[in-house]
Amino acid sequence: MRRRQGQAEEITSAPARSDEQGGATSHGAVAPLPVPACERSVSKSSALPSLGFGLGVRPAHYEALLGERQGSVGWLEALTENYLVPGGKPLHYLERLRAEYPIVLHGVSLSIGSADALNETYLAEVKALADRVEPAWVSDHLCWTGVDGVNLHDLMPMPFTEAALRHVVSRIAAVQERLGRRLVLENVSSYVSFTHSDMTEWEFLREIALRADCHLLLDVNNVYVSSVNHGFDPMAYLRGIPVERVQQFHLAGHRNMGDYLIDTHDAPVCEEVWQLFHAAVERFGPVSTMIERDDNIPEIDVLLAELDRAREITAAAQASRSAA
Repeated sequence: MRRRQGQAEEITSAPARSDEQGGATSHGAVAPLPVPACERSVSKSSALPSLGFGLGVRPAHYEALLGERQGSVGWLEALTENYLVPGGKPLHYLERLRAEYPIVLHGVSLSIGSADALNETYLAEVKALADRVEPAWVSDHLCWTGVDGVNLHDLMPMPFTEAALRHVVSRIAAVQERLGRRLVLENVSSYVSFTHSDMTEWEFLREIALRADCHLLLDVNNVYVSSVNHGFDPMAYLRGIPVERVQQFHLAGHRNMGDYLIDTHDAPVCEEVWQLFHAAVERFGPVSTMIERDDNIPEIDVLLAELDRAREITAAAQASRSAA
């Protein structure tokens, strides 16, 4: 993806299209359409109880998590695509880990925002894995990863338009029907914006959650990264998200390029993200929280120290919330 230093780039094309009456393709501005009653949830679907504080499953930590580390970690998030196989070492370890910890599946290939048809083979594999390991929930990203059969191997941002919203809501309904469970969708970090967007990202997320009756994975680092790249107030973002829809928090590190930030998951959580996390807990309460590290993976003690910091901040934020 091409980026300009100094500001986030604006692009005028978008992957999602709509053929519904009253809609337009995402290549043109779309006036808001009336929301059919069937698309808006009439009940508030509260998130599941918190699992506490967890880590992403990484091969370097398999044995540690199965050994003396039990009790230091409340739950584990497994990358779905690493386990879509009939056997082998990864699945062997996942089966052992699920006997000790609650497991959550987190995917990167759903491409819920693409104009391509849903990948039925992939959905069948995810359902089979979910049936096998019985995760607390299944999550993926509110993005697109390819179009016209081309996989870009990246989490591409959505245009925040009514047409894109209607398109994604219909696809979430199909995915939830196939999986037999409510989907949890994560906000992605972004470095470009679409000139045809007619709402904010948090307004888009809110409407997705309410109309599709799904839950949200609020990546606090991604909120911060995008707020710097696009110049919005991250607190406004938090205030715009419905409390009852937030199922999980992600915390991660990023790289500061001077004029913009890049979400890399290869560094410790920075102070600004910790501060935003405090505000998130004040608003949403003690949501299931985990540390993501995908590169430069340290010894597990380093991640456990970050989990302890998350616990301390959660306790402080809860105290502030109770006193308010």
